[in-house]
Amino acid sequence: MLNALEAYVYATILTEGVAGTSPYGFITGATDIGMKQIAGSPGMREAGTSMTLVGAGQISLGDIISQPDLALGQMAQSFQANLAPMAIAAFGTSITFRIGKRLLRGPISNINRNIVKPALGAGIRL
Repeated sequence: MLNALEAYVYATILTEGVAGTSPYGFITGATDIGMKQIAGSPGMREAGTSMTLVGAGQISLGDIISQPDLALGQMAQSFQANLAPMAIAAFGTSITFRIGKRLLRGPISNINRNIVKPALGAGIRL
């Protein structure tokens, strides 16, 4: 159970750093990435139009499937920008879970021995 929680925390660090959303949001998020044409303002010398990227704040699997070049390019930029914070968060998570598992070793063993094993059988642990 704790290993699954630790894995989810790592997945959250990765998806928030690279895709800007949670693992759940990455899987179920809206497919909204694309280029949008914006008209120039009237005060500009050249009243042309420009293209801007929209929907890149939160990348989802739908975005990767519909616009892989835009989505993967944005994810690469986010990865480069967030590499140090993600590494620090992963290191902190590792230390926290290592210390937490040591502190909770006795109570977890007691739960496994007295509740989980008799109720669910051998081979299943908390």
